[in-house]
Order: sequence, then C-alpha cells, then structure tokens
Amino acid sequence: MTKQLHLNLFVHGRGHHETAWRHPGSTPLALTDIRYYRELAEKAEAAAFDSIFFADALAVSDEIGHVAKGGLEPITILAAIAGATSRVGLIATASTTYTEPYNLARQFASLDHISNGRVGWNIVTSWVQGAGPNFGYDAQIEHAERYERATEFVEIAEKLWDSWADDAVLDDRANGRFADTGRIRKIGHRGRWKSVAGPLNISRSPQGRPVFVQAGSSATGRSFAARFAEAVFTAHLEKQTAADFYRDIKTQAAALGRDAERILVLPGISPTIGSTEEEARRLSRELDELSDPAVGLDRLSNRFGGHDFTGLDLDRVLSPDDFPDPRTVQAAQSRAASIVELVRRERPTLRALLHGLAGARGHFAVAGTPERIADIMEDWFRSGSADGFNVMPPILPLLFDTFVDEVLPILRRRGLFRTAYEGATLRDHFGLERPESQFFPPAATAQLRAAE
Repeated sequence: MTKQLHLNLFVHGRGHHETAWRHPGSTPLALTDIRYYRELAEKAEAAAFDSIFFADALAVSDEIGHVAKGGLEPITILAAIAGATSRVGLIATASTTYTEPYNLARQFASLDHISNGRVGWNIVTSWVQGAGPNFGYDAQIEHAERYERATEFVEIAEKLWDSWADDAVLDDRANGRFADTGRIRKIGHRGRWKSVAGPLNISRSPQGRPVFVQAGSSATGRSFAARFAEAVFTAHLEKQTAADFYRDIKTQAAALGRDAERILVLPGISPTIGSTEEEARRLSRELDELSDPAVGLDRLSNRFGGHDFTGLDLDRVLSPDDFPDPRTVQAAQSRAASIVELVRRERPTLRALLHGLAGARGHFAVAGTPERIADIMEDWFRSGSADGFNVMPPILPLLFDTFVDEVLPILRRRGLFRTAYEGATLRDHFGLERPESQFFPPAATAQLRAAE
C-alpha cells in the first residue's frame, strides 16, 4: 500500500489563534465542559484521524486575562472521552519533571486498558515559567537537568509497564489462582533522581505501554526523541527547516539502531481556510487585529525565559540582536531558535511578529483555499519534510469542520489519507509494533510454557 499521511488533531483552548475565543465560530461551551472535547474527539474519529492530542501547562500565565485558558487536565479528559470513541488515538501531555513515575505509569496503563489500546503519552519536561514554585521548587529547573530527569523517568516507566508479563493474569476461578506471581517482578530501580521498587499494581496493557510522543526540538530534545519517541510533534515556520529536522531525527535514530521508519515526524500546521485566497487572508487579519500586544509580549517573553521586550517599539523592524541567544534560554530553546531565525530571514516589525505568534505560537500558520492547504501538505510529505501533520485549527470547531469537509476530500482523492481505519489501536494507526517486555520476552515465555 502507498505510504499515507498521519493526521493528529491538536486541541488548544477554543482554537490555536489567541483571539479564537472571541470569534463566533468558536465553541460557546466552557473550557471545563467535557462535551466540547468529546464532540471534537467524535468528529476526529468520524474523519478517521490517527489521534487527538491535548497539551498542558502547569502554571497560569499572565495572559489569562485576555486569552481563553484554564481547561481540563489532559489525562482526565482522555478517561472521559475514551468511552465516547472506539478508534481514534488519545494522546495526553504529562510532565517528567513535576510528577512521579509510579503514579503516571498507573494512569497511562489504566487509560490504555479503558480505551482498548489507544493511548499515547506526550513526554514533556515542562519549560513554562512559574511551574517550579507550584511543585515546591524555588525556581524553574534548568533545561539540561530537566532532560536528565526525563531520561531516567522514562526508563523507570518502561520497567514498570514491563513488570507484568502479558500472561500474568490467570483469572483461574476453579483453582483459585488469580495471577502467576512468577510472571510479576519488582524493578528495583535506584537512580540519581528516583528510587522505585515496583512492580506496578496493574497488569500490562493492550499496547504494552502507551505510544511515546515527544515535542522538544533543541539539540537535547532531538537526542531524547531519537532514543525514545515514536511520534515527534515539532514546530517549523518553513519547509526547509522541517526537512532538516526530519533528516536529523531519522539519522540519529538509525545511529542508535532504531528503525527510522518507525518514528513519525509530524510538524504543526495551522490552516485558516477560505473559499478564496482573499477570504482566507481576511479571516486571518480579523483574528490578528483582535489580539492584544501586551499578551503577545508576555508570550514572547515566556519563550525567551522571561526576557523583557517591552522597551521595543511595536513598529520597529527587528533584528536577531534584539533577542537573547536561544542557547542560553532555559525555557523552550527550539522555539526560541525558530523565532530568531524567522527574524533573521524576514525582518518583521515587532507587531507583525506578535501577530504571527498569536496564530500558532511558532508553528506553521497558513491562510488559503482548501486546494492550497492540500498542496502544501502534499509537498511537505512527498519532499521528506513530514510523515504527516499535527493539525492545529485556528478556530475550534469552525476551522476543523472546514478542514474535514474541504481539505480531507482532496487529500483522499490524491491517495494521501485513509477513508476508514484499518486497525483498532493507536499503534495500528501509526504503523508501530507492540513493544516486547524487557523482563518477559516472547522466546523465554515460549520455553517456559513448553517446559510446563
């Protein structure tokens, strides 16, 4: 079968433009109303999307006065919408810095059982300013240390998910044996950051463990992705940088002995769609003009670890010298680097930059007809810049509905996207194999059963 696109719906507030909540095409439901998320998940499933994804932030930003935020916690959302869907993958963000491996392993194993194998974990280290003090740290933990912690965290979680063999649960009522204790083992982890005895207190889940998703694009983040990720969400403002990133991730993964084809790179795309180019651009301008410069400056500051940009004139043409070196930033280094590169390449005014970031926070935002959006997606896909896309509608549900009704049919006519699901799990949708247990590999299990 010809290789096809993978599509994930990224749900963010009432849309990925910061002013979407003010637009009549956005949901009237509260961000704490589960009906909103359930309806989006049902639409994504009806369209045969691979997955639906929820990001997270562990602190309230100053922009809360003017931007719709404060939605439900992602893992809780997945539990609530799992029962309303049967095929679409369900991906939640969870932090390796501000949670415990045992609790998180339990939660994701439970979700994978509840959903019959449709769960993915977006692994983040939590760069948002203000998160540290909410969890007992005086300040934000530095970038390098966050990734050191993340590596150990994931290793522990993998051990916990593997601490039960697939056949450990006997449920033998006649003979009074619920579980084979020889097929459950402690993990005995003692590391630099954590000590965890194990085993997990829930059986191995349908996928073995959740699909690993990662979104960091700094040098450290790329190395982490090459080692662990099965899908990578990434932000690029042009095709060339996306292509460079794509090659780098695949090359690093191959050097580690991994099958590069088993790692999906999904750049974000935030399409404003109109029946004509002018209609699409007009809608984009309407959204931009509703934005508050103070909100944009606060967001830009957060991207650069709290740097103060308020002294810059909004209509002054920017240069890279107006920004801190992204390598020194302890927040989202990759996003900071992409912003500086955009400034170097396009020399926008500060106002124009803030408008651009209001649309998709550093992801690729484009306004155009359905044909143009489909053309761009096909070009990135066929040229080796993407395995698919993290679809980020600027207004929800309006522009997701438009994407499904007008862009998907074009992609399907071109043979680029499925018309129906062929499998039942998220691993099926992504073309991923179920991981073997590191403690109970199939060969050893077969030998044991033969001896019995």
